[in-house]
Amino acid sequence: MAAATAGWQLVARYGIKNPEVLPSPSQIVSAGWQQRAALERNAWPTLRETELGFAFSFAVSWILATAMDFSSAARRAIYPLLVASQTVPIIAIAPLFVVMFGFGIAPKVLLVALATFFPLAASLAAGFANVDGDADRLLRSMGASRWRIFWTVRVPGALPFFFTGLRVAITYAIGGAIFAEYAGAESGLGIYLQQMQQVFRTDLVFATVAVIAICSIVLFVLTYLLERWLTPWRKHERAGREAAR
Repeated sequence: MAAATAGWQLVARYGIKNPEVLPSPSQIVSAGWQQRAALERNAWPTLRETELGFAFSFAVSWILATAMDFSSAARRAIYPLLVASQTVPIIAIAPLFVVMFGFGIAPKVLLVALATFFPLAASLAAGFANVDGDADRLLRSMGASRWRIFWTVRVPGALPFFFTGLRVAITYAIGGAIFAEYAGAESGLGIYLQQMQQVFRTDLVFATVAVIAICSIVLFVLTYLLERWLTPWRKHERAGREAAR
């Protein structure tokens, strides 16, 4: 990354020499710092949409994955619909959501949820299907109820799969909010990005993209911290495997 940034700086300074076409990294940082108040003001609505949309996606994915785990008929009915939902491009249906739900936060939340719930639901369903069969049978032989087995064995066993899907989904979340804002919004990084494109402030376009990337990276890193907190036993499992080697 350091080499790419240095090469970019040299090309922008001695090659293209047109900041409207290719601003240098130093110009991008300078412009972003000068407009930090505007970037911060527009970042909060986007993060709010991402937060609410991801929370809705989280709840829906757990409900659907649980239903598929408890019922094979539900799995046959729901899973094809999950796959079909991902064949519709978000950029195509975003204007329809704005027409149906207006310019408020509702269409943004729904679009973020649509962009993120499939990896969550699919990874959870795969995790439930790959739990420890011996532990499941042991609890059944001891008279445990289906719900007790679900919370004691299946949910902990599915969490590693879930966090893999969570890391995939979290990278789509802010992008989904940006697409929704493109279709119509009053504020947000997507709107600010469009405004800067229209006035040919390429340096601020790059600065906005950098803010979006930083937010996505921060959310991505937070998934590892959340996984470490919710699955403390995995640290001991990894230590045991390394000791065995």
